[in-house]
Amino acid sequence: MSAPVVSATMGAMNPLIGKLAALMGDEYKKLTSVRKQASFLKDELSAMKALLEKLELMNELDPLAKNWRDHVREMSYDMENCIDDFMRDLGGADAKMGFIKKTAKRLKTLRKRHRIADRMEELKALALQANERRMRYKIDDRINSTTHVIPVDPHLSAIYKDVAGLVGIDGPKKELISWLKNTQEKLKVVAVVGFGGLGKTTLAKQVYDEIGEEFSCKAFVSVSQRPDMT
Repeated sequence: MSAPVVSATMGAMNPLIGKLAALMGDEYKKLTSVRKQASFLKDELSAMKALLEKLELMNELDPLAKNWRDHVREMSYDMENCIDDFMRDLGGADAKMGFIKKTAKRLKTLRKRHRIADRMEELKALALQANERRMRYKIDDRINSTTHVIPVDPHLSAIYKDVAGLVGIDGPKKELISWLKNTQEKLKVVAVVGFGGLGKTTLAKQVYDEIGEEFSCKAFVSVSQRPDMT
């Protein structure tokens, strides 16, 4: 099974929750306090994850909701780094190690356990702070109050943008046209990718307008990130 991946909205929440679940497993059954804190964090973060999934479905966010999402996302990266450090520090002792070395290793491990337990308390405090901000900003209420709003697709403004005001579009446009026209294949797909606001939709529309008539069939469709197919 592939490991959970990070995403722009969820951050490292999915892999983080998976690693917390691992800390609750039999391999760490002697670490009672760590397992208890891991269980608390897993429950708290799972609740936050559910809200992040709801935010991911929205095209437009209330500024406070966006601020909270960004804060939790960055927090998930920091927490995942800490959990990775814990798991590395808690590696098992070598069975062939001599008595003196084993004793030194055990004492060192105990110090590590205390340090990890303290760090887990800090992570717990971070989770509680994030949840407190959620309550203080009334994030759930803000989301529920905007779910009935149907925002205008932001791609529409790009479709009708005046190309005269754009800089550097001629080169990419010529390259796209060359790829689409210079081919013997009956079916071809060209993807234009990049961060939001770079002018991808405008570029695609310019290419469509310039060479669309050369094809027997054409269509230009703008689809939001989370479309209602019905």
